[in-house]
Amino acid sequence: MIFVTVGTHEQPFNRLVKKIDDLVADGKIKEKVVIQTGFSTYQPVHCDNHKMMSFEEMQNTLKEARIVITHGGPSSFIEALQFGKVPIVVPRQEKYHEHVNNHQVDFTELIDKRMNNIIPVYDIDQLANTIKNYDKVVKTKNSGETSNNKQFNEHLEHIVDELVEK
Repeated sequence: MIFVTVGTHEQPFNRLVKKIDDLVADGKIKEKVVIQTGFSTYQPVHCDNHKMMSFEEMQNTLKEARIVITHGGPSSFIEALQFGKVPIVVPRQEKYHEHVNNHQVDFTELIDKRMNNIIPVYDIDQLANTIKNYDKVVKTKNSGETSNNKQFNEHLEHIVDELVEK
């Protein structure tokens, strides 16, 4: 099962939700997909979807998922990491009116470079290929076996402190 979460930011993330729905419709994703759509206005037709999920529902779905795809909000991909998943991260972009600026792109780039424990996708047209090659790509990343939450949180705290100082 693939779990997609766009978080709770009030701007829609239709670009990601529609792309996933289209990949299922086109047969490029053959397994079950669950999407937490948040404030997206596009309504998926080919995937199970929920506007919001309770904490318990989110935790259970994260545990069950083979692949987790998130927006670039730190709490969403950190949750996936806590369950030993290497998430595919599709940051929201200002040019598509998905957020007020490109901080998700900047943060995703920084975490990928420093921690190597996420799989960033900046071009939505690369998502199908990333999902197809997930098992191969994940082997090149730091996962639960090679890193730990404490070390990650310490690095993250340092990164956030540096960003706040700027």
